[in-house]
Amino acid sequence: MSDIDQMNLGPRWYVAHTYSGYENKVKSSIERIVENRGLGDLIFDVQVPVEIVKTVNDKGVEKEVENKIFPSYVLIKMVMTDESWHVVRNITGVTGFVGPGSKPVPLTDAEVDALHVEHPTESLGFKVGDSVNIVSGMFEGYSGTVQEIAEDNKQITVLASTGRRDIPIIVEARDLKRAD
Repeated sequence: MSDIDQMNLGPRWYVAHTYSGYENKVKSSIERIVENRGLGDLIFDVQVPVEIVKTVNDKGVEKEVENKIFPSYVLIKMVMTDESWHVVRNITGVTGFVGPGSKPVPLTDAEVDALHVEHPTESLGFKVGDSVNIVSGMFEGYSGTVQEIAEDNKQITVLASTGRRDIPIIVEARDLKRAD
């Protein structure tokens, strides 16, 4: 067992350092690899924090510009294993994880709260048996029934209809919407 597998703490937020301007390419590459290799049980979410800023040019025209809050960094919610570490580390544009040496350090709960990467879900009010649609994330477009809700109300297991058979998918509560 490697050092990476020994430090497995369950799903936590990690920060990957990227080349300048590669943040969105890295994000889409991770999402594509997760979908193609079926790694949804190891890598749950990838975010590039941005803010919308209104600017006025010299002609007085106002427009909204999207600025990266942390240029050259991508936030990844994942279970740290050898496999997930290698997947992220070997993506073109990733230079490494934030942490001493080659040991990634997860963000603390206080840091996650300060970054607003996870949104409170208590107001969503899902319960087991509810029909839902997955509206964002890598399983966008699927619909199904709520099968299980995690104690923190952030992750929900949905029994999704794929056409051939129903499969359980673990998604973030913010990625769900009640079916009409």
